[in-house]
Formats: sequence, C-alpha cells, structure tokens
Amino acid sequence: MTDNKNDLIEYLLRLGDNAMINGQRLCEWCGRAPALEEEMALMNVGLDLVGQARNWYEYAAELLADGRDADQLAFRRDERAYRNTLLVEQPNGDYAVTTAKLFLFDAWHFHTLSALSASSDERIAAIAAKGLKEVTYHLRRSGEWVERLGDGTEQSRQRMLAGIDEVWRFTFDLLSSDEIQQRLAAAGIGADATAVAAAWQATVEQVFERASLPVPQPASYFYLDGKRGLHTEHLGILLAEMQFLQRAYPDATW
Repeated sequence: MTDNKNDLIEYLLRLGDNAMINGQRLCEWCGRAPALEEEMALMNVGLDLVGQARNWYEYAAELLADGRDADQLAFRRDERAYRNTLLVEQPNGDYAVTTAKLFLFDAWHFHTLSALSASSDERIAAIAAKGLKEVTYHLRRSGEWVERLGDGTEQSRQRMLAGIDEVWRFTFDLLSSDEIQQRLAAAGIGADATAVAAAWQATVEQVFERASLPVPQPASYFYLDGKRGLHTEHLGILLAEMQFLQRAYPDATW
C-alpha cells in the first residue's frame, strides 16, 4: 500500500460524498419535475451517482478496515465528516437552479473522471472509467439544458441567469486544490486539480457561448470548504432526512 493511504481514503470519501449528496438532491425531484421525461432522466442520473458513490465508499471502507462498510460510510457519519463540495448540497431551487448546479458539477466530474481513468491506482482507474461512461451523458444532457434555457425565451434566459448567479460562488471549493490533492496528483494517483479547473473553465465557456450567456468572473474565496467538512446549513438538513432510517433502526435488515 502506498504511503499516501490516509490521503487516498480522504480523496475517496470526497469522490463518494460528491456523488452521494448530488444523487440525494436529485431524488428530491421525484414527483416534482416539470415533465415526466425529465423526472425519469433526473432519477436515472441520481441512480448513476449513487452507484458511483458505492464504488468509492467500498474502496474507502477496505482501506479504513475499521469494520465499517459502504452503507455505514454513507449513513452513519455526521455532517462534519462529509467531504462533498458546497455546490452539490445546495437546495434544488427551480429547474434553472438545478440545471446550473448539475452542469457546473458535471463539467468538473467529467474532467476529474477523465483524469482518474489514467490513475496509477488500478482500482481508481477502473471505477473512474466505468463512471465516465455515465458522466459523459450527464454532461451532455445538462449542457443541452443550459443552452435550451439560456438561448430560449426571455423568461427562460432570466431564470438561467438567476440560477447561475445563485450557485456560482460555490464553484470555488469545487475547483480549489489542497495538499492532499497535490500529493496524490504528484504520485500519479489523483487528478491534477489545476488541469481539471482549466478544462472545466473551457467547457463552461463553450456551453455558455452557445447559450448566449455571460461567463461570470472566477468565484472568490469562500470561508466554508466542503473538503474540510465546513458546510453550509443545508447539508445537515439533507442528512437528517437521508440518514433517518439507518439512525433510527441501526443494522436493520429487510
């Protein structure tokens, strides 16, 4: 096992938490989406993300070797132990807000998994390559919706602009890098955060140009940081609902 074991566990939890929390948010659209086809699409994306989260959690659980499994990592950790970006925990808002959130995350997710598909860690490379097939569709879908709303009616354009403005500041911790990421990237295990951020910016600019939308200035430092467990108030509320059954009936089986 590499000397970067603790870094690797932390990194796997970040990947798993991002997928899990994003998937949970998408599940909140069940029965509320603006059209049946969109509800089915959102649920499918959510299920893809939950499946990816399980893969990351299972690997993290094996490295932790403390008796916890993937389910316990998902449902038995407190808010401060979660490592997801602030972006994915934000409320869904209207459909434009959800679209903005999904696209900004999908662009990052696509380029991150693309990089991780070449990881020197064979397990990471395999999980990333499998997830990339799904995330390629996620990005195409959310990008098309940004274009449709941004270059549609005046009302849809204003909604899209408001949605981007609502969530843009949370891209700071999505794109920022810390020592854990830098060490893993140097070891050939993790994605180079700087390269991912540059690719993300290029993708956002391309889609926004087609959607006739202005690209905001880079997000400024935000005093919270999901990678360090410093979350907005929204995550605790989300976890209270997501974890209720596991907390109320620990180790229950169906």
